[in-house]
Amino acid sequence: MTYGTGAIMAVPSHDERDFAFALKFGLPIIPVIARPDGAARSCVAPGTMQAGFAQALSEAGISFEERDGALCVALSQEQATRYIEIARAHIQPGGWTEVVGSEWVFIFADEVLSLDSAAADAAILVRRQALEPELRDKRTVMEMLWAVPFYRDVLFHAERGAMIHSEAFSGTPGDCAAQQVTQWLEEQGKGEFAVNYRLRDWLISRQRYWGAPIPIVYCGQCGAVPIPYEDLPVLLPEDAEFAPTGESPLKYHAGFLNTTCPRCGGPATRETDTMDTFVCSSWYHYAYLSPYYRADEPAHRDSTPIDPAEADYWLPVDVYTGGIEHATMHLIYTRFFTKAMRDMGLVAFDEPMTMLHNQGTILGEDGEKMSKSRGNVIAPDALVARYGADTVRGYLMFGWRWEQGGPWDPNGIEGIARWLNRVWNLVLEPGDAGGAATEEEVAYLRRSTHKTIRRVTDDIEAFAFNTTIAGLMEYTNVLMKARQTGLYGTPAWDEAVETLLLLLTPCCPHISEELWARLGKPYSVHQQAWPKFDPDLAADEVITLILQINGKVRSKLEAPAGISEEQAREAALADERMQRFIGDAKPRKVIYVPGRQVNVVL
Repeated sequence: MTYGTGAIMAVPSHDERDFAFALKFGLPIIPVIARPDGAARSCVAPGTMQAGFAQALSEAGISFEERDGALCVALSQEQATRYIEIARAHIQPGGWTEVVGSEWVFIFADEVLSLDSAAADAAILVRRQALEPELRDKRTVMEMLWAVPFYRDVLFHAERGAMIHSEAFSGTPGDCAAQQVTQWLEEQGKGEFAVNYRLRDWLISRQRYWGAPIPIVYCGQCGAVPIPYEDLPVLLPEDAEFAPTGESPLKYHAGFLNTTCPRCGGPATRETDTMDTFVCSSWYHYAYLSPYYRADEPAHRDSTPIDPAEADYWLPVDVYTGGIEHATMHLIYTRFFTKAMRDMGLVAFDEPMTMLHNQGTILGEDGEKMSKSRGNVIAPDALVARYGADTVRGYLMFGWRWEQGGPWDPNGIEGIARWLNRVWNLVLEPGDAGGAATEEEVAYLRRSTHKTIRRVTDDIEAFAFNTTIAGLMEYTNVLMKARQTGLYGTPAWDEAVETLLLLLTPCCPHISEELWARLGKPYSVHQQAWPKFDPDLAADEVITLILQINGKVRSKLEAPAGISEEQAREAALADERMQRFIGDAKPRKVIYVPGRQVNVVL
């Protein structure tokens, strides 16, 4: 299927615009991807539950707050399962409540319904409207839920997670779901793997001054004639006048416009259109490798535009980062240029860059794109003057995932400022020795140091700067505790503090340099080698495996880091809580994601 057929694709639960469209026009919205954060919520109306419900929640460690007589409960994915059990045990006849987010269940006195299909949507709505007539103007379950402000943060998400409410595919991890579903469609003869390029027709020429001149002249005798190699490049005039004619100023520059035909020597005029800037931006980085540019020599017919030896050394580009708006234009065109040069034998590689990271946009506090007209622009200069550049830079790294962005939070920068103050005091203020350090304390600190080196190194390489900062914060907490023990002043302590500053340097270069100098270390922190971790010390000894049934978290277990797939499956099926949910059902498959989770599909 191609564009222009009239068919549409809609993903109302997991695409922001589709969600808004379905909500507006009363179309059923069925969640099919689990929330990665596991967040869930429930709002219990007065009179819904029997006495003892609140006490049972407290005894289970589930917190809640009262709002206008209702109990508003925010749940983790692990708590949601226990909460459902408590709610079912306490619900009044004729009462109802729901859990939304990581779970999508509607609890009635006689049954529990799951929002797993359009039919279920209709059935739940009928039951709710029968119990609460004022809901009869609601067309779908999601429209009914959207009317509860407490729920809105968990009703929609666009992040990749395990599949849910998808029959045989429920529980399939998000990173391999598309592959498995497409493979099944192919086996059924209903689809196939394909790559669709969202290409746009785009003219190469523009009627403006700024751009590479098109090297063509027009002769009355010879027609369109290309400029000879020895006369390239064609340069723009520096004295063009920009008059409000609506046309390119080159058209009115006699010195540029009028020339001679390189073929017959007769009078000719130059092409006055210039190439769109996307042409130059698609291959400009190759021009840095031009030997003729460096030597200031004219090009000849046997010249190559780039030095092949230099291209082999410098290219392809290691890391490219830019906005997602470039995905269907600039990034496609630069691939075209690269593949053309590959076919010409100018380069030996197939792709212009080996790694791509699209960046998100930081929005205003109101969640809208920053603009002067909205009055929501955050001026960095004022923040730097108040907090310092390192604090601002640290918050920009910590506040959002690189590829997502999000609204500005004025409280977030305060947290970064407090953290950097703790780092300053940690490094410069003397600690309380508190007796000699034990071997266990030394070993724990060294393991923490080398695990942090590994984590921060991996996160920076993956452009996961928010978790880079989070890891450094956790490491700071470890050192704050160690500072009050006999570890202070030991070689393990010195290694830990030095490591903290080295890892902090890419994020907060000024404070790192200052603290490095105050410790009397060699100049400069920016000239030091990046710390290396000892694999044995950095290895996790124990990991936590999340146990799921049909994509929903039901339990978790601690396991050795080197646990095999077979051992993980056996442990998951033997888990007491898992057995309670599985019952007499026979698992159809057990999916193991190494080091992370086991998902049992019933």
